[in-house]
Amino acid sequence: MKKFLVLVCVALASFSIEAQIKTPQPSPSSTLMQTVGLTDVTVTYSRPAMRGRTIFGDLVPYDKLWRTGANKNTTIEFSTDVTIDGQELKAGSYAIFTKPGKTSWEVIFYSDTNNWGTPQKWDDSKVAAKTTVEVLTMPMDVESFMIVIDEISNDAATLGILWEKTYVGVKFEVPTDATVMQNIDKVLNGPGADDYYAAAVYYSSTDKDINKAKEFMDKAMAMTKEPAFWQLRQQSLIQAKAGDKKGAIATAKKSLAAAEKAGNADYVKMNKDSLKEWGGM
Repeated sequence: MKKFLVLVCVALASFSIEAQIKTPQPSPSSTLMQTVGLTDVTVTYSRPAMRGRTIFGDLVPYDKLWRTGANKNTTIEFSTDVTIDGQELKAGSYAIFTKPGKTSWEVIFYSDTNNWGTPQKWDDSKVAAKTTVEVLTMPMDVESFMIVIDEISNDAATLGILWEKTYVGVKFEVPTDATVMQNIDKVLNGPGADDYYAAAVYYSSTDKDINKAKEFMDKAMAMTKEPAFWQLRQQSLIQAKAGDKKGAIATAKKSLAAAEKAGNADYVKMNKDSLKEWGGM
């Protein structure tokens, strides 16, 4: 019995040692990152190889849902909203599932990305967008499954899927022009309240021109319909630092009232402490 237990321990120890040995994966993982216009696109997938096998219609059956690669389902992430076949796809991550056919593929963007392979239970409510694309036959084999982003312009690109002699491409459009025009309008119309506020706080915190900080803060507050208690707090500190005690007390009282209404005990205490220091309580 003792000898048997020793053999078992040796076997387990050997297995543990062997499990630490790294070997190449048959379907290595790959990450593709591409900027299209002002949109960052990231594709994460695994790359199985042909290895002498017939792929479509055999290893990958026609008209059956496929993970579009190997191992965990393939995912794509967009940093902005995009449009696919007239359908708006919100910024975020999606699984790419496909139904390969002889002449066309159905390509599906699925909001649940946490599947090893295809979902055990398909949920139509998680289909964010889907489209059907034509199959193009290539003159040569692509040995390892491949995803590319090509035909890149400022406003669009094509997500290409290649394996064996098959190529399918899904065009997606990005809102580059709208984003650029918004940025142009913002810059040409001058700084906004947030810009003035950030500049004021920076000037004050780094001991730069405090009068300039007060000027920036006054502009920020004038452009803000309902300043928050924490914004008013910063304004009062800058006013006090600039020598405007009367203004600082008036602003601190507004911040105190707003903090009490919001139930923020920290800002209530800080405002009360400052008001006592400035002779406002």
